[in-house]
Amino acid sequence: MLPVRQNIEQLGPVAGPYSHAVIHGNTLYTSGLTAFGSNSQFEDAGVQTQTILDQLSFLAESCKTSLQHLIKVTIFAVDPADIPEIRAALINRYGENVPASSLVFVKELFSPDLRLEIEAVFAVQPT
Repeated sequence: MLPVRQNIEQLGPVAGPYSHAVIHGNTLYTSGLTAFGSNSQFEDAGVQTQTILDQLSFLAESCKTSLQHLIKVTIFAVDPADIPEIRAALINRYGENVPASSLVFVKELFSPDLRLEIEAVFAVQPT
């Protein structure tokens, strides 16, 4: 089975050699998403997290899955002080469907306004 690569128009154009999402078998892999270009780009980490989760939810639904089928997230954050806000947004959105998770601190992201980036892995129904 070959991978299916998808770009989601509502997430904006890709700015490099990548796809928003790649489906292989029963698994959806996403590229890292940020609040860049959104109304929350200049907001705090909690608001940016909510925006990214909205993007992930939209991406998942476009690929026939949902946040309920989230398997794993990797969060790249620039400031340890943001963790309480990020966690609060995640807890509020996950409900009982808590995925596996990794948290990585990075020196910076591609824009100084960005507080975090999240990439995700979802389960999808076979087609």
